[in-house]
Amino acid sequence: MINSLVMTKLKLLGVPVSFRTYSGKASTYITFFCYNEQGEDWAENSEIATGYSIQVDIWSKGDYSDLAVQVRIALETVGFKRTTAQDLPYEPDTALFHKALRFSYIS
Repeated sequence: MINSLVMTKLKLLGVPVSFRTYSGKASTYITFFCYNEQGEDWAENSEIATGYSIQVDIWSKGDYSDLAVQVRIALETVGFKRTTAQDLPYEPDTALFHKALRFSYIS
């Protein structure tokens, strides 16, 4: 459920989006994964709300600043909260710039 929600929202941005890894040839693309899933609320010993921590990675040969803003806005419109964002070091082996954005979501 959470993966399809992320995929649906991010595909609207017009760049390739893939769960965990990307094997295409685009020079700008997005990957994502869930790095934590936990119970957030319970009733009568049953979990009634689940919290998800999602990382969205933007990979690009150029400036990804506008795309990072679009990712944040797209996910916030469906209830995600951005928790952190990092510009990671340039990766000379792939010739790509990399930005990681982390979000939390409760359903």
